[in-house]
Amino acid sequence: MNFADSEVVGAILGKAGYGLCNEPSEADFVLINTCAIRDNAEQRVRHRVRELRALQTRRPHLRVGILGCMAERLQSRLMTEEDNLSFVCGPDAYRRLPVLLRQVREGMKAAEVELSTTETYADIEPVRMDSNGITAYISIMRGCQNYCSYCVVPYTRGRERSRDPQTIVNEARTLFDNGYREVTLLGQNVNSYAWKEECEGQGVGFPELMQMVAEVDPRLRVRFATSHPKDLSDRLLEVMARHENICRCIHLPVQSGSNRMLQLMNRKYTVEWYLDRVDAIRRYLPDCSITTDVIAGFSGETLEDHQATLDLFRRVRYDYAFMFKYSEREGTYASRHLPDDISEEEKTRRLNEIIALQGQIALENNRLEVGRVYDVLVEGESHRSKVRLFGRNSQNKVLVFDREDAHPGTYRRVRVTDCTAATLLGKLVPNES
Repeated sequence: MNFADSEVVGAILGKAGYGLCNEPSEADFVLINTCAIRDNAEQRVRHRVRELRALQTRRPHLRVGILGCMAERLQSRLMTEEDNLSFVCGPDAYRRLPVLLRQVREGMKAAEVELSTTETYADIEPVRMDSNGITAYISIMRGCQNYCSYCVVPYTRGRERSRDPQTIVNEARTLFDNGYREVTLLGQNVNSYAWKEECEGQGVGFPELMQMVAEVDPRLRVRFATSHPKDLSDRLLEVMARHENICRCIHLPVQSGSNRMLQLMNRKYTVEWYLDRVDAIRRYLPDCSITTDVIAGFSGETLEDHQATLDLFRRVRYDYAFMFKYSEREGTYASRHLPDDISEEEKTRRLNEIIALQGQIALENNRLEVGRVYDVLVEGESHRSKVRLFGRNSQNKVLVFDREDAHPGTYRRVRVTDCTAATLLGKLVPNES
């Protein structure tokens, strides 16, 4: 989502006469777009800001600013704590950036962090930065109001608001016409997307939006992130089953396999509900990949709670997981009411146990893929060899294969011949006529 926001910023500043640089040493301004969901992310930003001090010594006119969630969370404190910063700008204030940069050029420090209840940047055509020209992101909504007890996002991005669906469809169509072959629809909780036409009272929910985007062209793949389990509907799964170009991959964050922990996290579903949604996915979409997020060592987590998470992983058998230690965030419900009472050593031990189990499951899942043939959207050269290409199948699994006559931006059929826990290895087979 931050990557998509950076493309919006690029468009706004481009209209104001600014251009992108390849290196900080060429820049007049360096804008660091930030995440605040974990402390590690914020520490990396602070380290980056301090690294830039040496460059500023050689280039005194260089100005550094912070955008996004970290700017919203810490606001003017950042410019006090990091004295080489000149400006901060929250995620709903990007239209004000040209004014802020003008103030900075005039020798002032500037901050704009007011949250909005209406801003979606729907009229901004993003600048596709560092794009491969094949895959792109489309933000369909902003904000979140789930208020999970550990999460800072509702405080840094404000309440949910959805874009006009026609602007989303138009953006997808423009991307397709410009050669892109895959779009990912983004939202903190895409399942809660809701648009109501004021004059006609007509509503568009996420299933209807997915159908509208899928119908732009059957050659355009459509993905989405992220789903909240409490809102994943059978209606969406029915739409996905009807459209082959809606990718067979659903990211369904679970966070914990313990009902007690889910309640403390204010996740608004139970393990039983979650497993019902998993069963529904496999009923409507038998070939669908399921991925997840999980937190190790949340407040009060017992060994029994941790074991319940491991048991859930064994039952669901995720293809991939984002796995993290709990990181207390200032201002959240958990920071005010729930003690961070699991030691770092124990958090790390539990996290490593989850990582090891998931690695084993992913490898076993991938071994079952050997011999299967997939339609793969070719994205580019393999990082390890220029004579090999890589792409992803509908299930969002990466396949690496010999280049032969394949080209990025095309669909090719690939037979899986081998695998690792993270990657499928394959060989091109003739496309069906």
